[in-house]
Amino acid sequence: MTLPVELLRALAAVLGCSVHRIAPVSGGCIAQACRLETDRGVYFLKWGPPAVTHTFQAEAVGLRALRAAESPLVIPEVVALGEARSDRPGFLVLEWIEPGRPGPRFWEHFGEGLARLHQAQGPRYGFTQDNFIGRMPQENAWEDDWPTFFWRHRLLPQVRWARQRGRWERGWDRWLERLEKRLPELLPARPPASLLHGDLWSGNFMVTADGRAALIDPAVYYGDRETDLAMTELFGGFDPRFYAAYRAAWPLEPGYEERRELYNLYHLMNHLNLFGSSYASGVARTLRRFA
Repeated sequence: MTLPVELLRALAAVLGCSVHRIAPVSGGCIAQACRLETDRGVYFLKWGPPAVTHTFQAEAVGLRALRAAESPLVIPEVVALGEARSDRPGFLVLEWIEPGRPGPRFWEHFGEGLARLHQAQGPRYGFTQDNFIGRMPQENAWEDDWPTFFWRHRLLPQVRWARQRGRWERGWDRWLERLEKRLPELLPARPPASLLHGDLWSGNFMVTADGRAALIDPAVYYGDRETDLAMTELFGGFDPRFYAAYRAAWPLEPGYEERRELYNLYHLMNHLNLFGSSYASGVARTLRRFA
């Protein structure tokens, strides 16, 4: 693997050292990624054109917010950030986290650590800036009422984009109207405004060399902690010990299993916008259920 010359020069300038070796890293679906070996240590690098790197600044802000919460979970440090220019790609340099295998109580520590993260709370629902959920924009305007936030800044934008892409079916409108009226009775009005990872599926955590859980690629905001837990169950990959440990550290309110499906409607809609009609049946089923 080789990097553009101007990118290498920019990296040498911001890191204050020379790059000795570059090795590709798999797993990214948006940006290119690699491992950088330098005079000062090893780093993780993401880079790409403006259409990709416009997400990097928001990712860096989210990672810093997660680190500031001081939970037991490992959050990579943001080392450097550079906007795309006409002569070189944009980039994001992070602390390198050496991968490993789960320790003997990995899932228990992961669940307890997420509960600790969620205990970091904000004044309202939202975040200091908008960011991204995958490649899709994510609105984070502040709201005092949780159902209002979830409706205005989670569901409605996805509906709008689905209409623009021709992926919204007209027959869903009546269910959507009913859902809007029912949200105040379906969701708690003012649950704790927990700091959330925001995109917590199995591809966005990794196991460190010393067997701990690390979080990557966040879509951070303050909201109902159940939304993070709901997404962990949407695609699977989390051990039952994770959920037991979370509940032991911070029990959930009755009715979570019902709200879980509603919270995951947001991610189903997002996947409908990102990947197409294979997610339409899940969107329709959830709309119909709660309407």
